[in-house]
Amino acid sequence: MVRKITLWLLWAGFIVYAFLLTPERQAASITLLKNLFTLQWAAINPIILSIFALIGILLLIYSCVLFIDGRMQKIPFWPFVAAGAGTGVIGLIPYLALRESNQTFSGDKDAFLKLMDSRWTGVILSLNTLALLAFGWLAGDWGDFVRQFHSSRFVNAMTVAFCLFCVLFPTVLGDDMARRGIKDQPVFWAVALVPLLGPLVYLCLRPPLSVSTDAGVRQASAATLS
Repeated sequence: MVRKITLWLLWAGFIVYAFLLTPERQAASITLLKNLFTLQWAAINPIILSIFALIGILLLIYSCVLFIDGRMQKIPFWPFVAAGAGTGVIGLIPYLALRESNQTFSGDKDAFLKLMDSRWTGVILSLNTLALLAFGWLAGDWGDFVRQFHSSRFVNAMTVAFCLFCVLFPTVLGDDMARRGIKDQPVFWAVALVPLLGPLVYLCLRPPLSVSTDAGVRQASAATLS
């Protein structure tokens, strides 16, 4: 219950912050959004482009965990990831608050769940993330980014949303580890304490989800991670 209340308060607090407390020079945001959606990316600071793209990567990271989780929940995950594609963390947090903790999986994995469960998906996401981080770091103008953070509502809220995506991943990590028979707390903390890259390494190394409930199968799968 404490977890749910905290998530709802965080959700409401972010909405209030994004629409009432972020910088109010909307002309800067309008110009940026126009350039973004008309593909005039050369006019946009690479750091901002990278953060925008990395939020998409983070949604996919959550998808690799929560589409499987949604199979066992009363509510499916797909409406929330669809909302998240348009609103970012505002669309995702309600699912995190409404879902119940669940550490089991039953039924067959269809082609889509196999894709979400595949280590190759984690590898592809990791390579794209490294490319985006290098692009933003090497080609970006950090002084300009700071100025836009303090003048553009969109840049400010997007950056805070990116941080929230990173901070909230541990709320779903424990259940995914349990579904795979991984009980090592050091693994949990190694993933949880390294924003963005920790979850990506986890997706690359986690054992495939087994629909078997046999403890021996689970332990054998968990051993492949270590």
